[in-house]
Amino acid sequence: MAAANFERALALVLVHEGGYVDHPKDTGGATNLGITIGTLSDWLGRPATKAEVRALTRATVALIYQKNYRDAVRADRLPSGVDYCVFDIAVNSGRKRGAMSLQRAVGVADHGAVGEITLKATTSKPALQTIERICADRLAFLRKLSTWPIFGKGWSSRV
Repeated sequence: MAAANFERALALVLVHEGGYVDHPKDTGGATNLGITIGTLSDWLGRPATKAEVRALTRATVALIYQKNYRDAVRADRLPSGVDYCVFDIAVNSGRKRGAMSLQRAVGVADHGAVGEITLKATTSKPALQTIERICADRLAFLRKLSTWPIFGKGWSSRV
């Protein structure tokens, strides 16, 4: 994901992540701009408060998204479109799940870390085919979650 792609991808992610929520059925707890209280606690190196989650700014979450998600799935090395797809699933369902969905889509071992083998396989496949496979894998995973009846409509729209 080129630097220019990150800003566009972040804007798209934030459309789906929205503002502050603390839904009782959401296992992430208090969340703002897609950053959960647990993620913010890890970022700060101490327990975060709900007030700190509520006060998050776009600038702060951009740093968290870049380091914890984009860089973790090596999106900067993925083809355009695939980069956003993997970044978004990493944000929504976890970095490991994002990497594994990519790996299954390109036919390599799905161990959950994007390395040189995954990157090479990704560049040898048509981007649209990879994206379609990732999205199908993602929906299959989401439909199995116990919270699908509550959040499924939004997740389907996002995918």
